[in-house]
Amino acid sequence: MHANGLEFSNVRKNLCPNAVGFPKIGTPSTICSPRPGRLTKVFAMSFPKTFYRWRPHPWHGLEIGEQAPDVVNAYIEMTPFDSVKYEVDKTTGYLLVDRPQLTSSMPPTLYGFIPKTYCGARVQKLSPTSERGDGDPLDICVITERPINRGEVILHARVIGGVQMVDHGEADDKIIAVLHEDRFWSHVNSVDQVRQVLLDRLRHYFETYKRPAGGEADVQVIEIYSAEHAKKVIKAAQADYDETYGS
Repeated sequence: MHANGLEFSNVRKNLCPNAVGFPKIGTPSTICSPRPGRLTKVFAMSFPKTFYRWRPHPWHGLEIGEQAPDVVNAYIEMTPFDSVKYEVDKTTGYLLVDRPQLTSSMPPTLYGFIPKTYCGARVQKLSPTSERGDGDPLDICVITERPINRGEVILHARVIGGVQMVDHGEADDKIIAVLHEDRFWSHVNSVDQVRQVLLDRLRHYFETYKRPAGGEADVQVIEIYSAEHAKKVIKAAQADYDETYGS
């Protein structure tokens, strides 16, 4: 077809056999025509600012959120229905099967991490019984009223507290949050407003999820802390990330 006197062709169909990639976004490019000996001028579509041409890495390519540390973006790796431990592969950004759960327990909430955070020296200082940060993004547990039964989703999470956990000497904190748009939990801003039975389940899960059958795991849940302390941990993890990977 024609537009403004230029002939447009389908980019995917008209790439030369020896061509590499697509024309530069928003600029005219000359590529092979399906008709022998003829060249066709093609305009590639300009993408809106909010559009990612390639899939961003969940840890490094997504933002923590404009309202952090009060409300953060969370990338979910596991749900309460998962009997297999999934985690993001740090190289590719795709979800990796880590292992089947070692026990019969499954996470009591959605479980994932906060983008552009890193558990390094600053996070370790807020966990005095640990020796170092675990070198991973900061974990987060998100409470929802309605079941969400799939991972690899992004959501907005309102921070209400956290779990101070030490795994083999490493600070491995878990932020506790509620789904920000969930009206059922709209009144909750502190772990003190969450029923103790749910906090007990969180504590039990993290104390046992790495325990081999008939053995013990070198994991200690030190305490469940307030929203105020949780926000300090998030800020520390942001600073650790900026120092390690750049802002």
